[in-house]
Amino acid sequence: MIDRDSLQRQAAEQGVALTGDMLDRFDRYAALLVEWNQKMNLTAITSPQEIVRKHFVDSLTLLPLLPETAFRLIDVGTGAGFPGVALALACPRMELTLLDSLNKRLLFLRELCTALAVPVSLIHARAEEGGRQPALREQFDVAAARAVAALPTLCEYCLPFVKPGGVFWAMKGPDGEAEAAAAAPAAVQLGGRVGRRIRTALPGEKGEETLERLLISVDKVSSTPPKYPRPSAKIAKQGPLH
Repeated sequence: MIDRDSLQRQAAEQGVALTGDMLDRFDRYAALLVEWNQKMNLTAITSPQEIVRKHFVDSLTLLPLLPETAFRLIDVGTGAGFPGVALALACPRMELTLLDSLNKRLLFLRELCTALAVPVSLIHARAEEGGRQPALREQFDVAAARAVAALPTLCEYCLPFVKPGGVFWAMKGPDGEAEAAAAAPAAVQLGGRVGRRIRTALPGEKGEETLERLLISVDKVSSTPPKYPRPSAKIAKQGPLH
């Protein structure tokens, strides 16, 4: 379905080498995404060319920043599996957990990961609920989220999952610097510290405009206080931490 050579070239531009088997599985991923998208709203991006760049390659920009030894990653608000499943296909040393609040998405993800032979734990919960579960709280080396909420709120959703010494990576658009600045006080209250900002570009092919991304790290320097994350009603009423 997808142009495998194009995916391989674009991934290589991000420092990611994909094998033939990996390309086969990405192709199957795209086919299942389009098939299931006819039954439920998983993504507005459905052309093979856009799936490659805006879903697969975009997700893979995070891979060179991940630990070099075995690690646990939770993808918070994973949706159709981005970036988590895409990363798992290219990074066998990763133990993957996917969290989403909609059960119908998890039905898709269960079939997807079975078809792609990706070992996975699936969690049906809102992020602020999952972060209070003992089996999930501070159990992960890495948390990742792509376009779920503004960064101050996203820190409260994601940092409770990360063990001290780990990192939360937020995948943002080119204007993410303002979010990073706004999130700094919230990160401190949650036991974190806003760290690196890594700018990446997705040049695309065939005359497509270059897309810019900003990857923002929030390092977990100490345990998150027990009162966080707040219940969803309180977050909605009080707004993000500041």
